[in-house]
Amino acid sequence: MVFGGTSDARFICQILDEHRISYTLSVATAVGEALAGKIGGQIRVGRIDTDGIADWLVSNAVNWVIDASHPYAELLSQHISRACEAVGVTLSRYQRRSELHDLEHPLLHKVANLQAACTVAQKFGPRVLLTTGSKELAAYQQGLPGKTLLARVLPTSEVIAECEVLGLGVDNIIALRGPFSAEFNAATYDFCSPDVVITKESGAEGGYLDKVNPALARGIPCVVVTRPQPLVSGPELLESREDVSRRVTRWLQERK
Repeated sequence: MVFGGTSDARFICQILDEHRISYTLSVATAVGEALAGKIGGQIRVGRIDTDGIADWLVSNAVNWVIDASHPYAELLSQHISRACEAVGVTLSRYQRRSELHDLEHPLLHKVANLQAACTVAQKFGPRVLLTTGSKELAAYQQGLPGKTLLARVLPTSEVIAECEVLGLGVDNIIALRGPFSAEFNAATYDFCSPDVVITKESGAEGGYLDKVNPALARGIPCVVVTRPQPLVSGPELLESREDVSRRVTRWLQERK
């Protein structure tokens, strides 16, 4: 079973398809289902907790779980870990290699959470560009009173409706699907003139440096919310396509 929340899950499913391994991809929303594209496995849609995952693993005789959920979906990863431990299923965690330490700059502020990001952003001008998705928009709105929020979010009717409920209008919503090139981000910054950018540590696949470097080159401060710290005794970690391919080969050998 693969838990997906990013485009990474798609290439993992493709590797499983190449080896003709039966699997189910679990995604939270219809957007996640659409991002998966055409894959050979089944897709289940909907949020799920520890008990639900454990029941699914047992009833479907699952013997390996790959957690490729979003790096910031900390609660889901906890549910997955607890369920696998409870029913004795092997768990691997796919997470993009971090680029956080690849760049240091006086205008680059690395913080541990949303509240700290708001504290730093309050020190700068009124226009705040959020490239953190739609899930935490309400929390940012509460943490940044008096600021003009510019939200770059997925271009779906549900997400745009969420923005509108919060009072964001056509001048505040940038509805596009990334990742974006450095040139595209530069053009975005030139167009909307933010006083500060708040983003997440998305790794190379998520275009982290391509988001940060053009902002810093324009003298725009960047606040980066770092990834949640992993559990002390976490699952086996996979960080590349090569890691996944090797682990799949080893899993097949173990099954013989």
